[in-house]
Amino acid sequence: MTSHVFRKTCATILDEARFTPRQIADQFGHARPSLTQDVYVGRKVANPAAADALQEGLGT
Repeated sequence: MTSHVFRKTCATILDEARFTPRQIADQFGHARPSLTQDVYVGRKVANPAAADALQEGLGT
């Protein structure tokens, strides 16, 4: 495990615990919450309803 992977994991845990982007950025020492979100916070799971609608619309 690298330090970057650990930081990403920590940021994602804080995000899932409903900390604000500003709070997470402050914890990481970042001036911009956008940096924290772009680099460290994991992407959310895709919307299952959107996947269902696409499958239905495409007939798959």
